[in-house]
Amino acid sequence: MDQLQFHDMTLTWLEGGVTSLDGGAMFGVVPKPLWSRKYPVNEKNQIELACEPILIQFEGKNYLIDSGVGFNKLSEKQLRNFGVTEESTILQSLQKLGLEASDIDVLLMTHLHFDHAGGLTRWEGDELVPTFPNAKIYTTQTEWDEMRNPNIRSKNTYWKENWEPVQHLVETFEGQVTIAPGLEMIHTGGHSDGHAIIKLSQQGETMLHMADIMPTHAHQNPLWVLAYDDYPMTSVFAKEKILKEALANGYKFIFYHDAYYRMIQWGQDGKEITDSLKRGKEARIQFQTNL
Repeated sequence: MDQLQFHDMTLTWLEGGVTSLDGGAMFGVVPKPLWSRKYPVNEKNQIELACEPILIQFEGKNYLIDSGVGFNKLSEKQLRNFGVTEESTILQSLQKLGLEASDIDVLLMTHLHFDHAGGLTRWEGDELVPTFPNAKIYTTQTEWDEMRNPNIRSKNTYWKENWEPVQHLVETFEGQVTIAPGLEMIHTGGHSDGHAIIKLSQQGETMLHMADIMPTHAHQNPLWVLAYDDYPMTSVFAKEKILKEALANGYKFIFYHDAYYRMIQWGQDGKEITDSLKRGKEARIQFQTNL
């Protein structure tokens, strides 16, 4: 497991699963000859996307950003359609750190699509129960409302199996909320109407977890948004505003989905990488050397 020390915060990426989704869907209207230079693609036009929650250990508490795809939650058809090559082994990841699921204090849910919320519940015999029984679950009020009452489009990713067993643990917010000193959630919309990002601030430095309005380092361009986005122009404007501030002030970015980087910092022009942490686990899909 990869770790990153951010002053008093220790960040550890847990094994939450791996999907392989259509590259065209993940880069929207951007032509393949452009995006495929920045992120590798296989012969099925799929790109590899980790679904790896970030454990933040800070001031004696354990915070978890998103929850992975879950284990034994998807049908064979879903596993195939979503290109799931690995399901979640989060509990085993925690055990390696000397932790149990009951030790997680807070879950920070950027949004509640299946690939982020599938790990909120697990099977205990024939019953679905909370995976993290003692954790308060933060999400935006907008996201929570749609999770429980999805529309004709979002019902394909907002599933009752992922919310009904944990509803008593959920705490919602509007706008933004400070979870702990230097740990904020900020509602952006875009990818989903209730989508949020996470801002970490320590000793004058800042890290941003942009979740799915910038799921990988290759999505840095504000115009490069997903066909999966429910409100793509909201994603564009939110990302443009945040990136302008971030690049000017030397913010770093951390990722849930990126199969190649855990963290990246760009120079003020957004072109040169000035600092980074690569994912220790090698992705199945790599750039072809003969291209």
